[in-house]
Amino acid sequence: MSGLMVDFIISLDGYASADGWPGLWGMGGPEYLAWLDTDEQKRHTTLMGARTYRLMSGFAAEMPDDPGFAGLTAMRKVVFSRTLEAPLSWDNTELVREDAVAAVGDMKRRDAGPLRTLGSLALCRSLLTAGLVDRFRVVVFPVITGATGKERIFDEYPDVALDLAESRTFDGRLQLLEYGPTVLDGPPGAGD
Repeated sequence: MSGLMVDFIISLDGYASADGWPGLWGMGGPEYLAWLDTDEQKRHTTLMGARTYRLMSGFAAEMPDDPGFAGLTAMRKVVFSRTLEAPLSWDNTELVREDAVAAVGDMKRRDAGPLRTLGSLALCRSLLTAGLVDRFRVVVFPVITGATGKERIFDEYPDVALDLAESRTFDGRLQLLEYGPTVLDGPPGAGD
């Protein structure tokens, strides 16, 4: 059975992006970028929704020689959407129209290799709620984007207990935190 990792980059206050800030908040240092380009990171099948697909495939088309996008283009990608039409233009991308929770559950049972998400907040939330997520990884960027932040990542999530599995610092400032998640039925301590 393969594992599924929800994978986010976030500001310290939990936003996925912010108006006026460049990608990676302008802090994608050489150590972090090299880590993204490792074989370990490239072997995952990347899962995303239609909105993330449109955004990322557009960036990849605009910057085909960028190492980050070239690596992502080479990876196997699966997009869950009922609005996109096949064939998708981004290389190595499969369109799945069926329910994402059922499809990902089937992918995990077939041992499709390691899976990870890219963006796609609603997809990640539904996979976590369904109990399909084995690892939850965030890379925290040292910025607070309270005035300009967009897309609060954890809004509408269930309560989740996290057991730290790995941590690492990149470029002396970015914090990678990887957890094993347990979705809680109620508040911690309820019924004890």
